[in-house]
Amino acid sequence: MKLCHQGIQNRAAWEQAGIRLPAFDWKAMRTETDRNPVWVHFGAGNIFRGFIAKLQQDLLEQGLVNSGITAADTFDYGIIDQIYTPFDSMTLMVSLLPDGSMDKEVIASVAQGLRAGSAYPGDMERLKEIFRSPSLQMVSYTITEKGYALTNIHGEYFPFVQADFEKGPGSCSHAMSMTTALLWERFRAGGAPIAVVSMDNCSHNGEKLRTGVMAVVEQWLDRGHVTPEFAVWVANENKVSFPWSMIDKITPRPAKVVEEALAGLGVEDMAPIVTEKGTFIAPFVNAERPQYLVVEDRFPNGRPPLEKAGVYMTDRNTVNKTEKMKVTTCLNPLHTALAVFGCLLGYESIAAEMGDPLLKTLVERIGYDEGIPVVVDPEILSPMEFIHEVISQRLPNPFIPDVPQRIATDTSQKVPIRFGETIKSYAARLDLDVTSLTYIPLAIAGWLRYLLAVDDEGKPMECSSDPMLDALQAQLSGVKLGDPDSASDEALSPILSNTALFAENLCRAGLASKIGGMLREMLAGPGAVRATLEKYLGC
Repeated sequence: MKLCHQGIQNRAAWEQAGIRLPAFDWKAMRTETDRNPVWVHFGAGNIFRGFIAKLQQDLLEQGLVNSGITAADTFDYGIIDQIYTPFDSMTLMVSLLPDGSMDKEVIASVAQGLRAGSAYPGDMERLKEIFRSPSLQMVSYTITEKGYALTNIHGEYFPFVQADFEKGPGSCSHAMSMTTALLWERFRAGGAPIAVVSMDNCSHNGEKLRTGVMAVVEQWLDRGHVTPEFAVWVANENKVSFPWSMIDKITPRPAKVVEEALAGLGVEDMAPIVTEKGTFIAPFVNAERPQYLVVEDRFPNGRPPLEKAGVYMTDRNTVNKTEKMKVTTCLNPLHTALAVFGCLLGYESIAAEMGDPLLKTLVERIGYDEGIPVVVDPEILSPMEFIHEVISQRLPNPFIPDVPQRIATDTSQKVPIRFGETIKSYAARLDLDVTSLTYIPLAIAGWLRYLLAVDDEGKPMECSSDPMLDALQAQLSGVKLGDPDSASDEALSPILSNTALFAENLCRAGLASKIGGMLREMLAGPGAVRATLEKYLGC
């Protein structure tokens, strides 16, 4: 059985294997998408393939839409070449249930995958055609937090971003420049309204996206690449809206057990590949079943009826509350704490970490004790029910092959939101004492200890990729395991006072000495990380 349009014509074989097939006319969907495109998505990875594309599939199967999604990637063209094109842009979605069983379904709502880069003029011309079409209602994104970053730790534009500014719309490499160039195409074709929707797992994602696009607009306007009228059009949210959203679904790396299970059922060519950019990806996506998407309902050119696929369509304030609940309190901070300590302590799965009483207690105290007091109830979801599901069911699911090393990727981009926002909330509340925080500082100290690239046994440890890794490691170059005094408050001050890292000056907040003290305890020698956790968690 091959995963492609021709391959799924033998429906009986797929159904006998327990794999659900699409219940809509795939060829008609592709034709309609080509004729009247409605939705483009940037970021062709697992969260899109296993969650967002499934939303449109549900609508297609209900007969509520006729058009599919055009997927594009500005960073890793290998995903399109190796995972989309050979499989007719189809994905085999595998939901991993806590009892070890698997739900399997072919997702076929993606009409085509495109390489968004100047080296691929044919793909770029197709994207331009789509953006010129008045039928296009939305463009969405799952490009990770770093996909929006235009500047480095010092606030300086990255060289490739600066190059985009100089070259203008004709040759772009950064996702924000590419978006702006395509909006320029739309404006020149009549300026039909459009919604530009970040679905990334970061705070105020719509604001991040708008800020990035407007920065490019301003730079191009200064250089004469675009007109003042275009700048006015992009800035008018009745023409170009930037809705906020909150997304939640754990989609880990492809698991060997899933690959073997699919091969055993007769599904061919399911082996993962590693692209030239280093993306580990497979024709299938394995993920947990729980999923949440909350979107601000601001679409000036209309939209698919996403609420019919389980999306919460609401106002910005409710999105903000829901996102803050999840990203700053009920899930993401717990994930990051598990990630850094999991790497230090040699764990290879998040679920295994949840079997460690120390680490389970750590996330309970970060969430229940320090996060919940400042969480705002979004009303559409209960914070206590949400965090209880996370701690008791989702993180401990042994069949979700998620690894701390994956979660530790780009931690510098996550810390200001996942920990900094709670610190800011404590500092702003008269009834709370920010210096009473213990477990969030412990997690921050753990991250600093992680950045030394030495595990708790004193062995070299590879840190996950992070745009600020080199700069942070350079700042910590004098800090050594076995020499606690090397992590003096003075040595740590440049990092702990950096508001870009923590969204708050931790020195002024009164937490720097506490964090420094915890880090010094973790530097006593091999085994000091676990000993420090035992001291503060009482386990």
